[in-house]
Amino acid sequence: MRIAIIGAGLGGSAGAALLQQAGYEVRVYEQAPQFSRLGAGIHVSPNVMRVMRRIGIEPPLRAIALHPKSFRSRDADTGRISFDFPLADSAEKRYGAPYLILHRGDFHAEIMRAVQPGTIVFNKRLTALDQDGKGVRMRFADGSSEQADLVIGADGVNSTVRDILLGPEKPIYTKHIAHRSIFSRSLLPAGMEFDDCTKWWTDDRHIVVYFLTGKRDEIYFVTGVPKEHWPQDVANMPGSKAELIADFEGYEPRVQALLAACPAHSNWPLLERKPLPLWSRGRIVILGDACHPMKPHMAQGAGMAIEDAAMLWRCFEQVGLDEYETAFQRYEASRIERTSRVQKESHDNVWMRYEFDPSWCFGYDVFAEPIRETKPKLLKEQTL
Repeated sequence: MRIAIIGAGLGGSAGAALLQQAGYEVRVYEQAPQFSRLGAGIHVSPNVMRVMRRIGIEPPLRAIALHPKSFRSRDADTGRISFDFPLADSAEKRYGAPYLILHRGDFHAEIMRAVQPGTIVFNKRLTALDQDGKGVRMRFADGSSEQADLVIGADGVNSTVRDILLGPEKPIYTKHIAHRSIFSRSLLPAGMEFDDCTKWWTDDRHIVVYFLTGKRDEIYFVTGVPKEHWPQDVANMPGSKAELIADFEGYEPRVQALLAACPAHSNWPLLERKPLPLWSRGRIVILGDACHPMKPHMAQGAGMAIEDAAMLWRCFEQVGLDEYETAFQRYEASRIERTSRVQKESHDNVWMRYEFDPSWCFGYDVFAEPIRETKPKLLKEQTL
């Protein structure tokens, strides 16, 4: 049976790698004309590294990534440490896999090396899906169409596949934006030092700063800042230096110096959705941000998409592709409780501000979790 994946992001590419290694026929359709090294950092926590280990790319990731000494939370004005969670060797000893930080583009490139050449078809923006007893016809903006037996929608927060399954509905703008920037460490004032990964907090905003390479030569920051309005359907826009500095007035001098040294940054809306009533219909299923987009405040959005891909592969292996509806039901039943909890924790933005044990997240092993046959009833406190 032919499996089509819509979207070649981290969830879609990880899914393609896993499915191909198991012998499935996979084609990925990507609307972008090519891949580029997009300007964002990513945390690859132990729960995600287990999937990378299964794909077979753990060694190259270890070679290029930062192995952060700790995740450190600080009060914004004084810099006082409120929580210092050790990582580096301790994460691997505790959870059985390392905690890495690297550039999102570098991470994606390593996953793509595990995908068979010729799998990705570029410039394919999906416009429609028509399914019947024989398969699914995919129609694209360039006028072409393709046929598949199953379609996996991994096409992000503004998923066309999701809209086809459930009807058009915009994601929820959370009235917060993220400022993002990557630049050379050499632009920082001489002698200024930063921890490997630090989050400075106040009650209504924060800034996270970390290095993106093992050499610590590239630095990244991302923020969460209240902003009442955002233009509809605008994915991102260039940021104002004056606005950026004003947003963090009163933060400790290191933060002020970092923002002053930043050569340019972009602004992004923070979007999410409430847990969906269904993740599949017939021969079509969705994963990642297509069904549970979340604020980035746990650094687990991509991780949830990658875990989804791994669980979907396990369900195919358990029941076979001919029983795809059963596989889809078990996949959703096995994932919805965890992804809803991560959505809620990310929404609340309290993750690792003060001392607590994150083992429920980092210690999760998607390959060891039991596959559920029925969907659990979500607790009220798990829903947004």
